Order: sequence, then C-alpha cells, then structure tokens
Amino acid sequence: MLNVNIMSNAINLKPVLDFLIQLQDNNDRAWFEQHRASYENAKTQFEQLVDEVIAEFRAIEDLGNITAKDCVMRIYRDVRFSKDKSPYRTHFAASIAAGGKKSSRMPYYLHLAPQNQSFLAGGLYMPTAAQLTRFRKTIDHDAKPFKALLNHKTFKQWFGELSGEKLKTAPQGYARDHKEIELLRLKQVIATHPVSDEAVLAATFPAQMIEIFSGLKPLLDYLNRFAAID
Repeated sequence: MLNVNIMSNAINLKPVLDFLIQLQDNNDRAWFEQHRASYENAKTQFEQLVDEVIAEFRAIEDLGNITAKDCVMRIYRDVRFSKDKSPYRTHFAASIAAGGKKSSRMPYYLHLAPQNQSFLAGGLYMPTAAQLTRFRKTIDHDAKPFKALLNHKTFKQWFGELSGEKLKTAPQGYARDHKEIELLRLKQVIATHPVSDEAVLAATFPAQMIEIFSGLKPLLDYLNRFAAID
C-alpha cells in the first residue's frame, strides 16, 4: 500500500460532484454559461487530481511526459449522430496512459460522476476486430496466464470479475463446448471498480486510486500485447 502522506490535501472534489449533479438537471448552453465559473473550478480540481496521480504513478508505470491536459476528456458531447442532443457530458473522465487520451495503449480510466456513479476501470473497451482476434487466439492456445491474473488476490480484491459485453454464442471458428468458451465469448475485456461519493471525497482517494490502478497493471500489461495499431 502506498503512503497516503505523499498526497496533497489541497484537492477538493466536492465542487466537481456539486457541479455535475446540477448539470444533470440543467444540461443546456444557457445554464452552462451562467455557471461557467463553477465549471472551471470543478475542472481545475479534477485536473489537479489527475496530475497528482500521474506524478505518483510514474514510479509504477511509464507514462512519458503526459499531464492532466493530455488525459482529461472534453465535457462537450458530439451530438451530430445522436438522438440525445444534450450538449454536455454529466461526468468528468480521464484516460491515463503514455500518450494521453490518444494513446494506442490500454489506459487507466477515471470516471467521476455524482450519486455513487464514479468508477475506475481499464481493459479492451472498444477493441478492433484484429485485437479481439489476437486475444482469442492467445486464449485458445493457453488461457492459464490470463486466468492466473484474474484469480490473483489483488485483482479479486479490487475488481472481482471481468465486465463487458459478450457474444450470445461461440465466436466464429470456435466450438460451443470449448473449455474456455466463457473467455472466448468476450467482446470486451474490462475490469471495473465502483467508487462511492464518500470515497471520492475522502482525503485518501488519490492514494487509493494509485493502489487500485497498481492492481490493474498486470491485466493491462497482458492486454497491451494485443493493442498494436492495425
């Protein structure tokens, strides 16, 4: 476990949750502009959290020279092809990996949302067909290393089991009675740890993030074998 004392006490995430819960009920441009100062304050606090976590996590993961600005997602939604024309996301998010949010590597994902909807996650979220093919071929050949990761006590402690979409039947080229059919049916390979509002607002949250992300690292290292740009 990392020393909580290495973390700054200056971060205050309450303005983040307060702003977002108001935004849920007022997701329009007029309200947003009237409350832009609250948004900028919330964004600053969120970016400070991300910068602090990046700084401490460098001892565990090679993150290059990224900063929060490389990792934090825009709050503005792309509504061009969506039936939902709400202009803003009602969460703050960051994708932490070498190269930032445009990285080709599997990122450590932070999602802050009010009403106990925050979570930490990572994995193959939107894999290409080639990435999924490579993953399935590896599982078909030898699933033991992957299953060992999933059964490790630290992974179990923070993530329990994998989440993500699955095929209803066997993928093409694999028998329905394959001994690893449950893994082969995965369309996504995601580990998720839910975080309560109380945990987000605790002074120990940055240190807990690093501890949880450390538990996620073996899985991401494994999955990054399939992350080559196609």
